Amino acid sequence: MTSVDMAGRVALVTGATSGIGAATAALLAERGAYVLVAGRDATRGASVVAGIRARGGKADFLTAELRDAQSARQLAREATGLGGGRVDILVNGAGIFPFGPTAQASPGDVDGVYDLNVKAPFYLVAELAPAMAERGHGAVVNVSTMVAEYGVAGMALYGSSKAALNLLTKAWAAEFGPQGVRVNAVEPGPTRTEGTADMGEDLDALAAQAPAGRPAAPREIAEAIAYLASDAAGFVQGAILPVDGGRTAV
Repeated sequence: MTSVDMAGRVALVTGATSGIGAATAALLAERGAYVLVAGRDATRGASVVAGIRARGGKADFLTAELRDAQSARQLAREATGLGGGRVDILVNGAGIFPFGPTAQASPGDVDGVYDLNVKAPFYLVAELAPAMAERGHGAVVNVSTMVAEYGVAGMALYGSSKAALNLLTKAWAAEFGPQGVRVNAVEPGPTRTEGTADMGEDLDALAAQAPAGRPAAPREIAEAIAYLASDAAGFVQGAILPVDGGRTAV
């Protein structure tokens, strides 16, 4: 097996029915992984799975709301069952990114963001990483954001949730790394996806602040995720990898 060959690996990708998650699922499947596509929309999930299978890959869809501990644990159990008793790669890609003034955020908004962006990855790792550690290998990749690194007006709720995920990434690397489980994160910059389509020119304006000067394509973010999930990143642990066109470097 080469360092990027994932043949025989079982990968669970949350938020995989569109955007970065769908691109990641497709790429991991291209590299030989059996990909479990998790998301809320069964129609979109079926489309992602069909695309993977049409290209010769192996994938199945799992419905996942990920709004509480029970749903996260249920997803982990279902994925483990479909994976023949294991999940080798977990990509925590599901997330929401509401923007707006702090004073206008309702308690429901705050709970919703933290439930999906922080608690769901927490419960999934709690359910899956110990079994990876028992087997002596595994990889977790968390999808964060560049605005976890610096303050942006209107992004306090979203940015703070991903800053929490960054700390969890480092803590999990310390906790599970000695048993062979690598935990890392990527911090995407502005990316042109279905979810950001309504941002219009604002997305381009945000991207223009970075040296790259343009939004990313989902595949570009997926390439970084796939790298961290692969054996090529065997000596990379607890890293927060900016994939933001250079925005956090300037």
